[in-house]
Amino acid sequence: MLITGAGSYVGSSLAARLEREPWVDAVFAVDTRPPKLTLERTEVIDADIRSPVLARVLPQVRCDTVVHNQIVRQPGPNMSPRKMHEINVIGTLQLLTACEKAETVRAIVIRGSAGIYGAEPGAPQFFKEEASRLYPPRTRFQRDVAEIENYFDAFARRRPAVVCTMLRYQPAIGPSVETQFTRYLSLPVVPTYLGFDPRLQFVHEDDAVAALVAAVRKPVRGAVNVAGPGTIGLTRLLRLVGKPSMPLPGPLFAAVTDQLARLGLVTFSEDFRRLLRYGRAVDITRLRRDLGFEPRYSTEAAVREFAATREGMSLLPPLRRVLEAVS
Repeated sequence: MLITGAGSYVGSSLAARLEREPWVDAVFAVDTRPPKLTLERTEVIDADIRSPVLARVLPQVRCDTVVHNQIVRQPGPNMSPRKMHEINVIGTLQLLTACEKAETVRAIVIRGSAGIYGAEPGAPQFFKEEASRLYPPRTRFQRDVAEIENYFDAFARRRPAVVCTMLRYQPAIGPSVETQFTRYLSLPVVPTYLGFDPRLQFVHEDDAVAALVAAVRKPVRGAVNVAGPGTIGLTRLLRLVGKPSMPLPGPLFAAVTDQLARLGLVTFSEDFRRLLRYGRAVDITRLRRDLGFEPRYSTEAAVREFAATREGMSLLPPLRRVLEAVS
């Protein structure tokens, strides 16, 4: 097995999990960041997937399965939109070039994003996998994800012997992962859109890793949605995590959240703002039927565990200071 993005929590956890599987002979972890967990029999390769180095590494390690986990989902202090695009698109192209030269590769599992569906006011109750082009891409990240999927589709047509599994993940939540949502829910007062109560859906961090293991063990062709069963309204979610909300009209919401980003607390990407306004849910029939994977945590159960483990945690300074800065 070869895992890209092994420095992330999910990537490190996947490597640790695969180390313990008797059917896995060897694990190779690729990233410029060190793994977040102590790995015992994983060989860590310090490499940037945007460089051509993978084209030399992949044939040498002779892996039969590649897990592409290095798709950047959120901007940050050291992650500009341009750098995100380079890692997501250029990195994916370099990986596929390397896979073309590695004759031993038989399966590629991609930790993609349900963000390809977008967040729309008139969206279906649950997006099925065939609905990825129901709406045009509205954000840069959506366009990146669509481009990544197109590259893998083209690769799968050129190399029919290689099974490409595209896992479309809803946002992860749990005691260990740090995402836009977990940072948002750690604010002392949470800004919301006035007049909107979107339906949201999450995947627990443990299920996020377990779904990758299931796909590695039994890869299937095409896209598979990954999420916990059920949805939860944002208002109910905030009650469960014990956070007061501050409903804001659209223009003021943008001003407040831009100030939060300048303070280094949480960055609201364009995709995240749309999600907080319109929500999104996906159908997980294929996850259960074709991949044979049943999530342990429903969306609400994942939120409850996050609330229990993060109790009392908050990001400072208080939102009062943010509003003062805006005014």
